[in-house]
Amino acid sequence: MAHYFEEPSRTFNEYLLIPGYTSEDCTIENVSLKTPIVKFKKGEEPSLTANIPLVSASMQAVSDDRMAVALAREGGISFIYCSQSVQSEAQMVKRAKEYKAGFVKSDSNLRPDQTLQDVLDLKAKSGHSTVAITDDGTPEGKVLGIVTSRDYRVSRLSKDTKISEFMTPFDKLIYAKKGITLSEANDMLWDNKLNALPVIDDEQRLAYFVFRKDYMNHKNYPNELLDANKQYVVGAAVNTRDYKERIPALVEAGADVLSIDSSEGYSVWQKRTLEWVREKYGDTVKIGAGNVVDAEGFRFLAEAGADFVKIGIGGGSICITREQKGIGRGQATAVIDVARARDEYYKETGVYIPICSDGGIVYDYHIALALAMGSDFIMLGRYFARFDESPSNRLNINGNFVKEYWGEGSARARNWQRYDLGSNSENMKFEEGVDSYVPYAGGIHENVNMSLLKVKATMCNCGVTTIPQFQKDAKLTLVSATSIVEGGAHDVTLRDSSQNVIK
Repeated sequence: MAHYFEEPSRTFNEYLLIPGYTSEDCTIENVSLKTPIVKFKKGEEPSLTANIPLVSASMQAVSDDRMAVALAREGGISFIYCSQSVQSEAQMVKRAKEYKAGFVKSDSNLRPDQTLQDVLDLKAKSGHSTVAITDDGTPEGKVLGIVTSRDYRVSRLSKDTKISEFMTPFDKLIYAKKGITLSEANDMLWDNKLNALPVIDDEQRLAYFVFRKDYMNHKNYPNELLDANKQYVVGAAVNTRDYKERIPALVEAGADVLSIDSSEGYSVWQKRTLEWVREKYGDTVKIGAGNVVDAEGFRFLAEAGADFVKIGIGGGSICITREQKGIGRGQATAVIDVARARDEYYKETGVYIPICSDGGIVYDYHIALALAMGSDFIMLGRYFARFDESPSNRLNINGNFVKEYWGEGSARARNWQRYDLGSNSENMKFEEGVDSYVPYAGGIHENVNMSLLKVKATMCNCGVTTIPQFQKDAKLTLVSATSIVEGGAHDVTLRDSSQNVIK
């Protein structure tokens, strides 16, 4: 007969941490969130370590080159999505690796024959007020002018006014020539009291923008995650179908770490992919695998050669795998089980294989719980999809700003390779993800810092200052349905702080 697990599988919401002794050393300033990303032997240092335990999911609505740069600035890693052509993904990796801190590629471009309405629409979509005006409306076109919020007043200009009538034309622009150093560019910004300085090449094409706000922000990124060449660390996803073509292209583009993107990792297809990587590259290419939800799945991928293992099936906010197939496991139980298997494997072999909790995070404190339960880092989709830096559109629906967010198993993504079961069919027979919206939350920097501030405060309350200590010494308790209610605001009438009235 079938094998039954006696205990129910549980979610993060069913656990709380018990405080530990807080010494004078347990302050937020002393907490380190450094964590290994790839496997290493006992007594050695991992070849890749993140400064924060957050990575972004390899999804069309989450992880492109812009997110890769933004998250590396914060100390984490973005896994650029693979549900696109090999060439397109490799170009994203290349752009992220070639990104020069302070020099920003323009992603807001229009033609001079377009209108003020187009400017306003683009600003609402991207959140950027500086727009490059080129002859063909692309970032590669010849620069004819610039539009900033100082060039127009909506109350005084008709929205069908041509951009050419109010833009700052090229002959009146203060700009720098390509090849200028960042220090020199910043001096020009300050000397000329500019908010944005275009950097132009010899053919009058826009190479970069340098922004005053980036000069100010640069000091706010003490956790920047850089490689040996002082370039941002970038991850990329691969599948088990075209890996022989995709992996060499991503490696050549400069990807620092790869991850097999799959809804279920306990398969011969992942084993073949990992074996091919080891045969061709040895240990020089770092690649994670998954997803799994139990010790057996972890052991399989560990022995197949995975550098890290992802945990989670069906726990994502846009994932409906459990509804469609009836497979999966509560994320907390899955993490606890796999973490135990990881520790046993380490004792047996002396090789530590980091594990990544992927899915099931609803609140910031769930991040702390996942770490305490044994996760080395957390993969997040919905969380990062809410930010300016995600590639999806920002929309205004019924007066509220939202960002589009869709699953890789949705009809919109058409990522059939993620659900590879060896069939020759290249069509999705049914969906395992939904198309949705998430509340717009602003920029990544403020949000990530606030989330991690909460995690650090939790760790201090538990008497630890590092993730390994947290994994070793944390005390967790199951909670009842009644105590979950008790944990939130209850038996009071809440005030709406924005209106200062009773609601």
